[in-house]
Amino acid sequence: MEFIKNKLLYVLRLIILILALNACNNDSEPIIDVVENVEISEFSFLTLNNPNLLSNVYLSIEGNKIIGRIPQNIDVSELIANFEFSGSSIAVNNVPQTSAITKNDFTGIVSYTVKSSSGAQISYEIDVTKFTGLPIIYLSTNQNAPIDSKEDYVDGSIIIDGGRNFNSLNDSSMKIRGRGNSTWYVHPKKPYQLKLSDEHEFLGMPSEKKWLFLAEYSDKTMMRNSIAFEMGYLSNLDWTPESNFVEVYLNDSYNGTYNITQKVEEGISRVNLEGSGYLLEIDQFDRLDADDVYFHTGNFLINIKEPELELNSNEYNYVKNLLNEFETNLYSSQFKHPTEGYANYIDVDSFIDWYLISEITKNQDSKSFSSIFLNVIPGQKIKMGPLWDFDLSFGNVNYSECELATGFWVKDHKWYSRLFEDESFVEKVKTRFNYFKENEIYILDKMDFYANQLKWSQQENDMVWETLGIYVWPNPVVYNTYEEEVSHLKSWYSERMSWLDNAFSSL
Repeated sequence: MEFIKNKLLYVLRLIILILALNACNNDSEPIIDVVENVEISEFSFLTLNNPNLLSNVYLSIEGNKIIGRIPQNIDVSELIANFEFSGSSIAVNNVPQTSAITKNDFTGIVSYTVKSSSGAQISYEIDVTKFTGLPIIYLSTNQNAPIDSKEDYVDGSIIIDGGRNFNSLNDSSMKIRGRGNSTWYVHPKKPYQLKLSDEHEFLGMPSEKKWLFLAEYSDKTMMRNSIAFEMGYLSNLDWTPESNFVEVYLNDSYNGTYNITQKVEEGISRVNLEGSGYLLEIDQFDRLDADDVYFHTGNFLINIKEPELELNSNEYNYVKNLLNEFETNLYSSQFKHPTEGYANYIDVDSFIDWYLISEITKNQDSKSFSSIFLNVIPGQKIKMGPLWDFDLSFGNVNYSECELATGFWVKDHKWYSRLFEDESFVEKVKTRFNYFKENEIYILDKMDFYANQLKWSQQENDMVWETLGIYVWPNPVVYNTYEEEVSHLKSWYSERMSWLDNAFSSL
């Protein structure tokens, strides 16, 4: 009888095993183990345990991510967290954690693992934003000297807290002075040029000594220059400046959000003139410095930015004659000739890409005023670029038709108006515009990217400079919120691309 009983049990177990194997082999949804009673239910930083905090900070739990922001610029490398959890243990890198007791470095993402007595476990990523999430630069001038000149440097030191994404820079010597024109004289938030004592990598950008701090005061989105640069990265231009947003403290006082950029100057990692070339700028007489060397064509004043030259030297006369020969040819009867016309003097592709970016953005200064850069290497053709100075673009001006998303602007530049009389040039422009049109969504996504990157910094910046909701020269519209400013930028750009698409098609 016992034998029969055991036999039946054996058969029953065999049947259960076969059924289980069949269940595993069918097409039904796989069975997922559910981790029960293993979770973090609350996570915070309290002033009771973190005396540097001005107020308690409560983090949000979204699935396996716990996110929050420390709204102050304080050290987050030794924060004490308060938390509640279900499970038998909780640890960070196998180090047991005790609520309101254990310190951790929250500079980067910290992983907390909760385990049950049965061995089940779940991990949470604690993502804490320090201040605004941007790198922080601390500038100190000797004896707290004011930076009140565009000509004279003030000595001082710089420290960079690179945060999660960039290398930091220890206390290093530097010099700093003002820069800009209307941005220096009209606006209270000043732009600067900083010069390190030695070449150094800066926020992930190639090593150099000089770095520019753009205040982006009149551009309340703070991103118009950066978006123009993004178009430059898509283009065939030889070089477009890199840039990064940072928070700046000047002599221990918060001075707002700045856009740190490479300077438009000669250099292997900047405008590479191969040792013998020229960096030129179409400029205005009242903007020249006393030591600037320049010449005139029939239409423009050309400032020689690089290299330093003597008037009437061989190098000076070479570039002066070259630009005047090009302009003379451009207005001659043979200007359309493929080998004897203007194409013999200029790199047409660079002229088209520079034009399209300037026209798409409808940049105020790109028609005739300033910051219109060219470069040429002896024996090669004249190239347009690099891009520079786009704060008065994308409709951010109230004293010209550049406010409107409709209408041509840079097409009326005196060189380009003549180039557009050549059917071959027009066809190349139309074809190339299609490339930028295909990247319209990419640029809109970049606007969203920068808006998200600046979501906290724009608040901190506005608390100091109070630009939102008031008129700042030369804004054509005034919105109460940053989100509305960004929305206006995006809608203006979309309308502009649509208008240009139709306008180019009809040429």
